[in-house]
Amino acid sequence: MTAVRTLVARLDNDGDVLLAGPAVRAAAAAGEVVLLCGNSGAQAGRLLPGVRRVLTWDCPWIAASPPPVRGPDVDALMALLREVRADVALILTSFHQSPLPLALLLRLAGVPRIVARSTDYPGSLLDVRLRDEPSVPESERALSVARAAGFELPPGDDGRLSVLPPPESPVPGPYVVLHPGASVPARAWSPDRCAGAVRALAAAGRRVVVTGGPEETALTAHVAGEHGLDLGGRTTFAELSGVLAGADAVVVGNTGPAHLAVAVGTPVVSLFAPVVPAERWAPHGRHVLLGDQGAPCAGSRARECPVPGHPCLDRVTPAEVVAAVAELVGVRT
Repeated sequence: MTAVRTLVARLDNDGDVLLAGPAVRAAAAAGEVVLLCGNSGAQAGRLLPGVRRVLTWDCPWIAASPPPVRGPDVDALMALLREVRADVALILTSFHQSPLPLALLLRLAGVPRIVARSTDYPGSLLDVRLRDEPSVPESERALSVARAAGFELPPGDDGRLSVLPPPESPVPGPYVVLHPGASVPARAWSPDRCAGAVRALAAAGRRVVVTGGPEETALTAHVAGEHGLDLGGRTTFAELSGVLAGADAVVVGNTGPAHLAVAVGTPVVSLFAPVVPAERWAPHGRHVLLGDQGAPCAGSRARECPVPGHPCLDRVTPAEVVAAVAELVGVRT
């Protein structure tokens, strides 16, 4: 059978790209996969098994801080898309995003077959159109798009999240990771609560490693205090995968490292704000879910907490986190 070259588009952040992993592997079983993602998802894209090449483009109708629509930028993207010469394109989107603007560009770039979910009438922009499934986990929604295009996971692939083998952790075990940051403020536990959890975990006999990106060093220093090891800004995303792989458990909000932990088989204490539904976005591996899923912010997709005091998460106590960690330690996927 002739190998198929597939363009997989997921134009969001690292966590969204990691959730596209099973769909990517299904397409890769039939040939070469080129991943199109935003700069905020590229580091995750480079860790996905099956990706041959990563193209980056910050999409004006997807990015949280959208760039202006400029002709030269679109022309440059079109040139890249034509150069790929894809046989088929899979456009992976969340339920509130439209695949149709990108489908139009892909059509104009000569892609002969395009598959996506679309609530809106797609006309001739899509060859296969799936409708939304509101309660299906995000990675399964993406995989169903690949299956609709005729791709299937290879034998022995169970469809779980996966990344390339992580480097060895620079931290000797045993330890627990606490990752306090999130790209969306409404999804983050407050810094003082995180710092209290570090102290409580240390008092319970756990060694705690605090992780974060280069822009989060002040946050991680505050959270680590005198009781945690501060790795804020000191790891690449690939190196972070090694740190998470070496951990007994990871305490984290609804953000990329939660899905990265799942991908390396580490159980997660998920501090999950219900601004988006947990049935879609909670970690797809072994986890304990903390946070009031019936809070007034539920389903609002708010980026800043709309309720004074951030009660959905800040009512979670450090003691609850200590208990959840104790429940998960020793259980890996």
